Amino acid sequence: MESISLDAIDLKLLDALQNDASQTNQRLAAEVGISPPTCLRRVQRLRQEGLIERQVALLSPDRLATVLGHGLQAVVEISLDRQDAAALDAFEARVIADDAVQQCWRVSPGPDFVLVVVARDMPGYGALTQRLFTADANVRNVKAFFSLKRAKFGARVPLG
Repeated sequence: MESISLDAIDLKLLDALQNDASQTNQRLAAEVGISPPTCLRRVQRLRQEGLIERQVALLSPDRLATVLGHGLQAVVEISLDRQDAAALDAFEARVIADDAVQQCWRVSPGPDFVLVVVARDMPGYGALTQRLFTADANVRNVKAFFSLKRAKFGARVPLG
């Protein structure tokens, strides 16, 4: 893996983009104090180097609930019977391919994985557990914690 060099301007750009990636290049350049062409080149370099994985829209589950229904969100601990590299990789590949899985963390000690999952309702969650956990003979234990309220959600990486 090649070394990536970041200066103070790069860090300011990354921080500003974490706050609002939808702003124009001109506004971003003004916020950071550089020219728009320089800003564009730097942001393109940060993308090419993989420091900016992707840009997404963060939706409001509370506002969407009035249209789509409330749905369920759960944090799920998964323990496997076998923890060899192939078994861990196989489980991880299967769950990250499922749209209901928002986050997948391989953790230690304790369970082998912690997932954040969403489902439309309890029958939807039941179908999710069947396809991801029950059908897998290597899954030993599943422990789910259902969200009652989301007090904070973020993806910001501290850069300072």
